[in-house]
Amino acid sequence: MKINSSKDALPVFAALNSETRLNIIYLLSQESLNISQLAEKLNVSSAVMTKHIKKLETANIVSARTVNGNAGLQKMCSLKLQSLEIVFPQINKSNLFHSIDIPVGRYMDIEATPTCGLASPLKIIGNFDDPRVFFLDERIDASILWFTTGRIKYSFPNYLLSSQKPTSVEISMELGSEAPAANNNWPSDISFILNGKKLCEWTSPGDFADRRGRYTPSWWGTHINQYGFLKVIRITSKGVFLDGELVSDLTIDNINIDRKVWTFELSVDENCPHPGGLTIYGKNFGNYDQNIIVNTYYEIINLGDCTT
Repeated sequence: MKINSSKDALPVFAALNSETRLNIIYLLSQESLNISQLAEKLNVSSAVMTKHIKKLETANIVSARTVNGNAGLQKMCSLKLQSLEIVFPQINKSNLFHSIDIPVGRYMDIEATPTCGLASPLKIIGNFDDPRVFFLDERIDASILWFTTGRIKYSFPNYLLSSQKPTSVEISMELGSEAPAANNNWPSDISFILNGKKLCEWTSPGDFADRRGRYTPSWWGTHINQYGFLKVIRITSKGVFLDGELVSDLTIDNINIDRKVWTFELSVDENCPHPGGLTIYGKNFGNYDQNIIVNTYYEIINLGDCTT
């Protein structure tokens, strides 16, 4: 018998979820037995055995028929199945993906103007408002980073194989503006660039310190950057989506997907309408306990037989 792993198969799974019923299946694989014989062999009452047989009948594993015996009518039980195959749902190939976790401080290049700075979960790195701190060795431990205008670029490997056709790329991160101290009404135009292609722009509404971020360390001052907004960019064959809304007709075929090493850049241009800065919140800061996450979804393609 072949069954699917669906709710229709629950009687089968329920029937097999018993040591007694598994023992019944083994005994009936040797010979057909009546209720009384099964009850005696397994040291249970006939009433209890009848209930077990009923479950196995409902699951279509055992058949029971009434026959004439020495003591009158009796129910003879036989094993109905030779084998049982469970068919699980086919893997949805479009939901296969490679995931890369990029810590805030693992950037490859940065240009930043004050107000600016960075910190690890344990301490401020260097001094506030000194762009030179972005090149200290300790910057790799940073979990929060901020500047007023400039850009920051990350690089990471492309793990796609020749048999893996990309269907979409999803980038998520927690972001906010950067105001001196903090300001809930401090808009900033932040651009997102992947492999040299501008994906879209988002205007952050402010730099928030009205309450402590859910994961912001207790030693961090309450008057400065506390939390931002989780932004999700998804690039598909239909365009670029920001938080589920179509914002560009640039497609996955237009972002140099074949590169072995990808780059992702965030920037605030000093000449944009709202040059209100950028704060990137990583793990242990803000409201979302995550770094910059890049998921590349793909499906398996058949390359055919290779010959030499």
